[in-house]
Amino acid sequence: MWLLILGLIVFLGVHSLRIVADGPRTQVRARLGERAWKAIYSLVSIGGFVLLIWGFGAARHDPVVLYAPPLWLRHANALFTLMAFVLVAAAYVPRNHLKASIGHPMYAGIKVWALGHLLATGTLRDVLLFGAFLIWAIGGFMVSRRRDRRNGVTYPAGSAFGDALAVAIGIVAWAIFAFWLHLRWIGVAPFG
Repeated sequence: MWLLILGLIVFLGVHSLRIVADGPRTQVRARLGERAWKAIYSLVSIGGFVLLIWGFGAARHDPVVLYAPPLWLRHANALFTLMAFVLVAAAYVPRNHLKASIGHPMYAGIKVWALGHLLATGTLRDVLLFGAFLIWAIGGFMVSRRRDRRNGVTYPAGSAFGDALAVAIGIVAWAIFAFWLHLRWIGVAPFG
């Protein structure tokens, strides 16, 4: 379990720099230069992610069950995850109404994904992983929205094409992950 916790600290820690220390982060980034900053940031992120995955997999061998969710929540989680994939796609598709209204659909997608998984799973490792991501996404969303208001940030108006593209990309990515990659990468078949 300690590898999972260490991975979460490293991965979410590096991704929290802009949330908790935007000024110092900007100074270090300027001092190092864009390329060096991105290289260090990427290496630390990848290292944290590897520890997180390794720790999550290792915790599977000695599960600590905290609660037993009803089976219907597994199916509800599939809908939560579908919404999360659409929200994440909306973060990258230009001119869609989700980005225009939410501002930070990536954080919103991570919140929905984490909440769905917390409802559908019940082991200690799940609570640690999805709970940490949920708390991180809530904090990141709040800080980013506050920063947007302070800086007068507005997002381009959405369009029907942008909406359709975000939804289509989200659905296709979700289907690929849910029906093929989730079992291969995570070891759990969401629908079987």
